[in-house]
This record gives sequence, C-alpha cells and structure tokens, in this order.
Amino acid sequence: MDGITVDRRTYQRSASGITVLAHFLGLTALILLIIWLLHYREGLDLDSDNPSRVFNVHPFLMYFGFIFFAAEAMMAYKTVAATHQVQKFVHLFFNLVSLVLGIVGIHAVFKYHDKLNLKDMTSLHSWIGMVTLCLFILQWLFGFSLFLFSQASTAYTRARALPWHINGGRALLYMAICAAETGLMQKASFLRLGDSRESHLVNVLGVLILVFGITVDISVALARYV
Repeated sequence: MDGITVDRRTYQRSASGITVLAHFLGLTALILLIIWLLHYREGLDLDSDNPSRVFNVHPFLMYFGFIFFAAEAMMAYKTVAATHQVQKFVHLFFNLVSLVLGIVGIHAVFKYHDKLNLKDMTSLHSWIGMVTLCLFILQWLFGFSLFLFSQASTAYTRARALPWHINGGRALLYMAICAAETGLMQKASFLRLGDSRESHLVNVLGVLILVFGITVDISVALARYV
C-alpha cells in the first residue's frame, strides 16, 4: 500500500509540473504568434480591406481559439481539482469556445481566398484542418449528448464510450497541431522567408506548438493515475 501511495504522489507531482510547463509553452507560443502577426505581417482584422490582415485572423484563431482552448479543456478536466460536474461543464465550455473560434478562423481564410479569387481546399494543410474541425464537431456533439446528461444513457454505455472519447480527443489535438505545422510551412514557403529573423521566429513557433501539444497529452495521461 505504501508503494502505491508513493507512486500516486509521484504521478501527481509529475502531472502538476508538466501541466505548468504546458501552460507556459502554450502562452509563449501565443506571444510569439502575436509578435509575428503584428510586427511582421501587418496585424489582423477580419473586416479589413487588406487581404493579408484578414488572413492573419486565421492562424491566430486556429491556434489561440482552436488548439489552445481545446488543450485547456483537456487539462481542465483531468488536472484541476474540482467536483466532477464542474470539471465536465468547464471541459464542455472550453471545447465549445474552441469550436466557435475555430469556425471563425476557417471563415477568415475563406474570406481571404474570396478577396484574391483563390481556390479553396487545394492544399494538404486545408484538408487536414477541415477534417479535424469536422471530427471535432462530431466529438463535441458525442460528448455533449452522452456525458453531460447522465440520464440519456446507461452507465455501461458511458463506460464503454469513455476510452473512445478520451483517445479521440487526444488524436484530434495532434491532428490540429499537424494542421498548424503544415500551415506554418505553407505560409513560410509562400512568403519565401529564407534565412531571416522572421523565418527563425516561425520555426521556433512551430516547435513550441508541437511541444505544447506533447506536454498537454503527457499532463492529461499522468493525471489519470492520480
């Protein structure tokens, strides 16, 4: 019994430390993203006549609105000390915010394409991103209908569905990060940044987003042992 107690405390400390690291990496990536868009890319404005400023809403919302809030939803459910019902509502709300802002982010890039008469959905990045968003909508509806209202399903059904819901959320986080990475590569290639300070900033941003996702996943995984 003592060995089990020590192990659980070790996992708890690890989960707590990695959760703090995940928050730090996520916020650092957000700061770098804002610096990139404001300092190097003319700022962001969904209603602007400048197509570049309209486009810049897309990477901002797809990271801060979609990836960051979805990750926060995962950590809020597994690493925050609160009642189970509070955890569920916070998890649901953060994912809803992520979904809404992700849709606005997708709208921004379609609006940008319309301004420049560009074709939609022609790149690998766009395919991965759209599939991820569609699956995220299904995941949210699945979780809302099955887990928020306990009377709508049996305990056995929820127990069978829970591993699929958890691992589906983890997979969607990595899919969203994959979309972000391919999007950064596509934008850097289109801008032909070369060996410049902006190029280095974009590369560091990409690495931070990736490591952020990894630390979020580890944080949530370790919290399951507490």
